[in-house]
Amino acid sequence: MPALIRLYICNVLIGFALSGVFVASLLWLNVANLWHLISTSPEGWIAALMLFVFNGIVFAGVQFSIVVMRMEQKDEDPPKGPRLPASVSVLAPVRISSPVRARR
Repeated sequence: MPALIRLYICNVLIGFALSGVFVASLLWLNVANLWHLISTSPEGWIAALMLFVFNGIVFAGVQFSIVVMRMEQKDEDPPKGPRLPASVSVLAPVRISSPVRARR
C-alpha cells in the first residue's frame, strides 16, 4: 500500500476515534440536554449516529490536513552568495513642464 494512502487511513481512524470521544463526552455531560433527547426518542440512535459520523468527517479532515501541513522538507544546503537587498528605492525629483492654471 502506498505511504500516502496508509497515512490517510491512519489519520481518518484517528479522526473518527476523536469523534467518538467527543460525542461520548457530549452525551455524558448532557450538553444541551442531548442525552435526554437521544435516550427518550425511538429515533435517538439516528441522531447519535449522525453526530458521530459528521463529527468524524470533520475531525478526520482536520487531522489529515494538520499532518500534511507539518510535512515540510527542509533544504539541506544553505543558499550561496552574498545577501543583497532585492531592490533599493531612490527618490528622484520630477519636473512638471505644464503651465499652472489660474484660479477662477
